[in-house]
Amino acid sequence: MYFLLLGLATLTLKAIGWGPVAAWDWWVVLAPFALAVAWWTWTDASGYTKRREMDKLEKRKQTRLDRQREDMGLKRRK
Repeated sequence: MYFLLLGLATLTLKAIGWGPVAAWDWWVVLAPFALAVAWWTWTDASGYTKRREMDKLEKRKQTRLDRQREDMGLKRRK
């Protein structure tokens, strides 16, 4: 996401001709978009995205179970 935001910022600055960015080559301005594609490809291929999603769901599940146990007056086991 950061690469995409950086790419949009540099592209905008290049398009309006602001400061030193106006003098940069186009490959430098467009490089963050290529890095974003490479990052997304790697995260999907390595399973990083799926693991983060599963961890988030597990945390939500554990929070829900802890809240239900607390509501029933039971303590959480360590």
